[in-house]
Amino acid sequence: MDVYIIIGNANTRKASLVRSLTGCFNRSVREILLQGSKRPHRFYARVGTLQDTRTTIDQFVQELTRARCEAAVFCLSPGQKPDQPDLPDAQTYVAAMRKLGWRIKGIAVLGQNDGGLRAPNLRQYPQAPAAPVNVTAREVRAQFGWV
Repeated sequence: MDVYIIIGNANTRKASLVRSLTGCFNRSVREILLQGSKRPHRFYARVGTLQDTRTTIDQFVQELTRARCEAAVFCLSPGQKPDQPDLPDAQTYVAAMRKLGWRIKGIAVLGQNDGGLRAPNLRQYPQAPAAPVNVTAREVRAQFGWV
């Protein structure tokens, strides 16, 4: 599974970015053309953060299995939320995904808080909360290698 992750605190426009990138309102399957590809890839797009929607890694794996997609784009909150001690921070989700053999193709951090996550394909967009969402979407699309 190839995954593209959007990370940010509340009000950093994560949902708006995923909607702009995919046309997805909440959760759905989309076809996205990747640079250098001759055919669109079947993506599962999910707008709300896994933590805000109270989704564990196991539940997310089941959700993706049902969707029968080759890739996913979704959001995470950088840190664990005090009112949700049973749901981990972004680092823990990403570590679990790597353990499953998922390929982290790109991580876009909106705002300043990356949750301590480190990856060679991570890029921070500190101006995203204030910039027009289409500007951030254009930059993230280029980072992710989407046409």
